[in-house]
Amino acid sequence: MKKIDLEAELKVAILLLESKQAEEEKMLKEQFHLTYESVKPINMIKNTFKEVVSSQDLKEDFTTTMFGLTAGFLSKIIVEKITRNPLKKLVGTAVMYSVRKAIVNNPEAVKLFSQFVLKHIFRKKEMNTAKS
Repeated sequence: MKKIDLEAELKVAILLLESKQAEEEKMLKEQFHLTYESVKPINMIKNTFKEVVSSQDLKEDFTTTMFGLTAGFLSKIIVEKITRNPLKKLVGTAVMYSVRKAIVNNPEAVKLFSQFVLKHIFRKKEMNTAKS
C-alpha cells in the first residue's frame, strides 16, 4: 500500500476501507446464513432425498425391484388359486421367490422381453386399424 501524505487523502482511504469492510461483512453474513440453513437437519434430509430421487440408477433399480416383486407375487397368486393343497402353496411361494430373483438379477432381459411384447401388441393394433 502506498504512503498517504495529506489529510484529505487519508479520509478518502478510510472511507474506501470502511465501505470495503461493510461489503465483506455483508457477504460474510450471507454466507453464514446459507451455511446455517444447509446444516439444519431438515434441510440435510431434504437435500439427501432430492439427490436420491434424481438418481437415474436408483430409479431403474427401484423399478426393476418393484417389477420383480409384483411378478413374483402374481405368480404366487396364480399357483395358489389353482390348488388348495398346502404343499402346492409352498411351491407357489418358491415360484414367487424364484420369479422375483430372476427378474431382479436379469433386468435387461426383462426389459428386452417387455419391449418385444409391447412392440408386437402395437404392431397387431396397427395392422387391425390399417385393415379397417
